[in-house]
Order: sequence, then structure tokens, then C-alpha cells
Amino acid sequence: MFDYSVARNHMVESQIRTADVTQPDLVRAFRTIPRERFVPRSCRALAYADSHVDLGDGRHLLRPRDFAKMVQAADIRKSDIVLDIGCGRGYSTAVLAALADTVVALETTSVMVERASQLLVDIQVSNAAVLKGDLKVGAPEHGPFDVIFINGAVEVLPDGWMPQLAEKGRLATIVLDGRVGRACLFVRSGHIMGERVLFDASMPVLSGCERTVKFAL
Repeated sequence: MFDYSVARNHMVESQIRTADVTQPDLVRAFRTIPRERFVPRSCRALAYADSHVDLGDGRHLLRPRDFAKMVQAADIRKSDIVLDIGCGRGYSTAVLAALADTVVALETTSVMVERASQLLVDIQVSNAAVLKGDLKVGAPEHGPFDVIFINGAVEVLPDGWMPQLAEKGRLATIVLDGRVGRACLFVRSGHIMGERVLFDASMPVLSGCERTVKFAL
């Protein structure tokens, strides 16, 4: 029988810690949260691989290294309220909930919301809620948020996300410019958004976050 706990520890030692991810609570979350529970059964053997995992429904589980580095850069504190956009089956929500006070996760269909909610209940995550909504709109009625985490790449940032950030709030996502992708951290300071490139990365674009193609006659 495949030993997922061994695979989980190997992921931490070979992918997470070697990527300079040292925040103790974050490393502990990667060691303890059963990543394999949050992927389709047919993909469980890939749950701890050094790659993105296709979850179906247009969602992907981020590569462990990329996810860990982005979360560490977001500097989540115990008092923070976090918005998790495109949470898929809820793995990112579980990790974020281990660091924050409250996590609001967002998905687009009732089936996806119910599945992620049940998986979080199964592993006894009590400080997160999965809501149904438009990913581009976010969840303004539950903000402002100290951190917004995007589970996917964007070619353009929807206008609705930034106003939901609290002062000094952070937004972590992968930005694609043509074939070039970079994990980026945006920080709000008043009406100004600062941007810091974290590292090169790539991932499928979230639906609704594509650049509009204009045709000239």
C-alpha cells in the first residue's frame, strides 16, 4: 500500500524546504494536511509530485514548491482574514486556514462548493467557509481581506479584487504575459498597488482572467 505520509514528508524535504520555505506554521501545514485527499482518486499517485495536478472543472492544484513560496511571501498572520479564489477541492483553503484567523474560499458551482466544504470538514478545518460566487467579483461583502490568494494564473487582474484588500493587504497570483509567467505579490498602500515579482512560474489561466483580444479592421 502506498504510504502517503512518507510521500508528504519527502515533498516537504525535497520541494518545500529546499525552496527556502522556512515559516514554521507553513511547513507544519504541508507536513500534516493530507494533500492526496484533495485530488481525484485517479490522480492520488501524483498528489506529491513536483508539478501541478489537474483537478478537472477547470481547476489545478498548484505545484507544491510554487504554492509554498507564494504563501510564504504573502506573510499571513494569525489575525488575518484571507480570500481564497478558485479553491478547487479546498487544499489551498486548508493550508491557508492553518495560518490565518479566517479563510473565505470562493468557487463557481454548488457541486464544487459542497465537495470542498465536505473535505474541509473531514479534516476538521473549522475556520474556513466555501462560498459560491463569481471569481472575478470576489466576496466584497466579507472583506476587506488582509490577503487574497489566486489559485491560477491571470493575464489581467479583475477590477473587483484590489478594492477588497485592506490597507497593506497582499494579493498573490501568477501573472502571464504571453508565454512568460511570474508569481507576483501585490501590496496595497492607500490607492497605490505595489508589485513584486517573486519567481518565474506558469499555470493555466483562470476563466474570466484572460486578456481580451481586440481585432483591428
